[in-house]
Amino acid sequence: MKAYNNNYKQQVQILTILLFILVFVAGCSSTKYIEDYQSIVKKVKIDSIDKAYEENAYNYIQKDIRPSILGLNVGIYNIFNTKNGKYKTSNIKPLGDPPPILDSALVEISRNQIEKYLKSKGFFMAKVKSEIEVKDKKAKLRFVAKPGPPFFINGITYQITDTTIKNLYLSNKESFTHLRVGKQYDADSLTYEREQIYQLMRQNGYYDFVRPYISYSPDSNQNNSKVGVKLIIENPLDGTKHKTYSIGETNILIAENSEGFTDLDKLSDSLKNKKAFRGIKFTDLSKRFRRNPIVRYDFIREGETYDIRKEVLTYDRLYELNVFKNVKIDYNKAKDSTAKIDPVIFLIPQKRRSDRMEIEVPFNSGTLGFNVSNTYTDNNFLRGAERFQFQIKGGLQMLNEKGVPIFKNIYQRDFSVSAGLTVPRLMIPFGIPMMGKNGMPYTTFSTSYLYALQKDITVRRIFINSVSYDWVETKSKLHSFTPLNFEYRFGSVLIDSNDKTNPNYIVNEEILRNSSYNIQLLGRKDFTLGMKYAYSLNADKLLENRTFIYFRGNIDIAGNLLSGISSLAGDKHDPQNGDFGTIFGLPFNQYVRPEIDLRWYKRLGAERQFVARINGGVGYAYGNSISVPFEKLFYAGGSNGVRAWQARTLGPGNYNRDVIKSEAARKASYGIDQLGQMRIETNLEYRFMLINKLFGGKLRGATFLDAGNVWNISPNNPRPETYFDFKRLGEQIAIGTGFGFRYDVQFFVFRFDLGLKLKDPQFAGSEQWVIGKYFNGARDFKARYLADHSPDRYRFMQYNFGIGMPF
Repeated sequence: MKAYNNNYKQQVQILTILLFILVFVAGCSSTKYIEDYQSIVKKVKIDSIDKAYEENAYNYIQKDIRPSILGLNVGIYNIFNTKNGKYKTSNIKPLGDPPPILDSALVEISRNQIEKYLKSKGFFMAKVKSEIEVKDKKAKLRFVAKPGPPFFINGITYQITDTTIKNLYLSNKESFTHLRVGKQYDADSLTYEREQIYQLMRQNGYYDFVRPYISYSPDSNQNNSKVGVKLIIENPLDGTKHKTYSIGETNILIAENSEGFTDLDKLSDSLKNKKAFRGIKFTDLSKRFRRNPIVRYDFIREGETYDIRKEVLTYDRLYELNVFKNVKIDYNKAKDSTAKIDPVIFLIPQKRRSDRMEIEVPFNSGTLGFNVSNTYTDNNFLRGAERFQFQIKGGLQMLNEKGVPIFKNIYQRDFSVSAGLTVPRLMIPFGIPMMGKNGMPYTTFSTSYLYALQKDITVRRIFINSVSYDWVETKSKLHSFTPLNFEYRFGSVLIDSNDKTNPNYIVNEEILRNSSYNIQLLGRKDFTLGMKYAYSLNADKLLENRTFIYFRGNIDIAGNLLSGISSLAGDKHDPQNGDFGTIFGLPFNQYVRPEIDLRWYKRLGAERQFVARINGGVGYAYGNSISVPFEKLFYAGGSNGVRAWQARTLGPGNYNRDVIKSEAARKASYGIDQLGQMRIETNLEYRFMLINKLFGGKLRGATFLDAGNVWNISPNNPRPETYFDFKRLGEQIAIGTGFGFRYDVQFFVFRFDLGLKLKDPQFAGSEQWVIGKYFNGARDFKARYLADHSPDRYRFMQYNFGIGMPF
C-alpha cells in the first residue's frame, strides 16, 4: 500500500510536468500550423514613449497581433483547434487564444490608435511609424513614436448661455475639476469634467439634462506649445432654458410574482382611488411585503428637488434587500405646467425560499472523512425582507488502517445546529436619520449548538447566542458590533489521569502530560458573557486589480462586567489555585482577544497583482481565567494561512508529537487540533493570467511564500517548547511555498493550491530545512518519521481546495 501511494504521487507529478511541457511546446510550435505566406508576431515594442504612457499605449495595439506573455493560451488553443497540421476554419473550440498572426491592416490601425492616444494626452504634433521584421515565419513589430512637445493649457473660457447653470458650475467646480491653467492638456480630463458637470446638473434638479449639451473647443498654438480650452454648455434646441424639477407623489408597485407585471388590468384596478400616505402610494400585488420595511429605503421624497444621487441610492438599497430580482424607477411628468415629476418604482420579487446542501470531503494521507450540511433560507421571513437561516451540519473523521473497517475507526464526530435572523435595519431604541445612506445596515440574532467528540478524550458541547449590528460608515469603511455574546459550555473530558483503575490510565496520563495545550481546561463547565467589535477598510476593493491597503481589526472582550458584579457581591477568587469567581454557581471566562489582518495589494499590470499580508492575534486571559476558551484559540495552516500545512497541524512553537512516546497514546490522540493562544502569519503572493479562455472562464495562476506559527503564552501549559520566545522566533517560524490555480467563472473563483514545506519548526537545528530532504532522501526521512510518530505520516506537500481567493 505504501509503495502504491508513493508510485501514484510520482506518476501525478510526472504527468503534471509532461502536461506543462506539452502545452509549452504546442505554444512554441504555432508556425507549423500557418500558411507559408503568414507569420506569427513574437514581439511588439513601442519606442520613444515616456513610461507614464507606455502601458496605456500598448493597450491600443490590436489584441489579434499582441503576443501572449506566457504562451500557454496559445498552447491550449493549438491542442484543441488544429487538424491535419493546420488550424481549423470551423468548429473552433473556445479554449485559449489563437496565435497573433501578422496582419498589416491591424498594424496600421494600431499605429493610428497610438498616435491618436498621444494627441489626446497633449502631444498634438505626435507622429508614429511602424516597422515590421519577418524571419522564419516569425514577426517583430516596432512602433517608433515622435511625440513632440507637450501642450499646456494657458486659458479656459466659458460659453454657457444659462447664467443659473453657469453660476452653479463655477461655484462647485473647485471640488471636482481637473481642468486647470498650467496643466498639460489631456482629453481624459475633459471627459471627466463633462461627467462631473452632468452629475452636478442631475444632482440639482435638472432631470432633462443630458451629456451632449456639454462640449469643448480646444484652440492650439503650435508655436509656443500652448492650448486654450473653451467649455460650452448649450441650451435645449427649442431655445428655452434648462428646467429644474421637484419630486411629486411616488408610486411603489410590487408585482404579483417573479414573472413581473403580467396582468395590467389588475394593476390598474389596484391603483384606483388609492390614497398616498406621506407622499407614497404602496401597492403590493404579491401580498408578501409589509409597507414600512420597503418604503424605508425609498430616498426619493415628495417636495424635494430631484437628485440623481437619491435615485441611485434607492436602486442600491432596494437591490440589497435581496428580495427583488428587478428594480426599475421611472418618472411621469405632471400634466399641468408645474415642474414636478412623479416617481414610479416597479419591483419584481424573487424566489423567497431556498435549500442548499453542501458536502466537504477533506482528504489526508491515512485518514478519510466528510462533512455534510443543509441550509434552509427564507429571504422574507416576516414580510419585511428579513433573512432567516437554519442549518444542520455533521461530520466524521476516520483512520484508514489496513484490515480495520473505517466505520470502526472513527476518531472525531462533529454536529451542529444553528439558526439566525437578519433584519435589514439597526434595531436600536433611537432614530437614525437617513438610515442606510452609505450602505445597508443589519441587525442579526443568532443561536447555535455545537457537539464535538474526540474519541476517548473529550466531548465539547457549547450553546452560543448573540446579537450583532453591522453598518457602513462609507463604501470602504465597515463596522460590526456585538453588544451581547453569550456562550455556555457544558464541559466534559472523558480521560482521567487520576483513575488508576482505568485500563487506559497510562495512555491517558501521557496524553495529558504531552499534549500541545491543557486538555483538562475543556472539562470545565463555564460561560462567557462579552462583546465584540470589528472594523474593516477597503473590503469593497478585494475583487479589483488595483493598488490599495486592506485592513481588518477585531477585538473580543469578555468577563469584565461579570467580574465587577462578582466583586460587588464580595466574591473573592484565586484562579491560579483553582478558586474561580462564579455567577449563579458557574465560573465565568475573562479575557481579551484582539486580531488584525493587514494587506497591501499592488497592481503590476492588466492581469498581474502582488499581495503582501500579515495576520496576527493574541488571546490573553486574566482576572477570573487562566486560559482563553478552547474556541478562542488560534490555529495555523490551511487554505488561507500557511498552505504547506493542513489546517490545525502546525505548532504551537516547536511542538513535535514524538513527545508522546507510546503509539497507543498517539493513536488515541490522533487528530487533536494543535492550537495556541497567539498567532503570527505572513503571506506573499504573485498573481497572473494563465489561460484567458477556458470553458467559459479564466484560469489564473499564483506563486506564494507563507510563514508563521501559533504559540502559547499563558501559564500551566504542559509543554515548554510551545511558548513564544522572541529570541527563538527564527527557530519557531514555519515557512512554505507553492503554486496555485484560480479558475474564475465570474460569480465564483474555484481555487487549488499546492503547498511545499521549506522549514518545519517541529524539528531542531538544520533538520528544520526539510526542503533538502524532499530532494534527497525523502523516502528514508518519511520512514524514520513514521517510526517515531505512527500513525502520523510526514507530507512535504499539502493540497488545498477552496472557493474564493485566499485573501
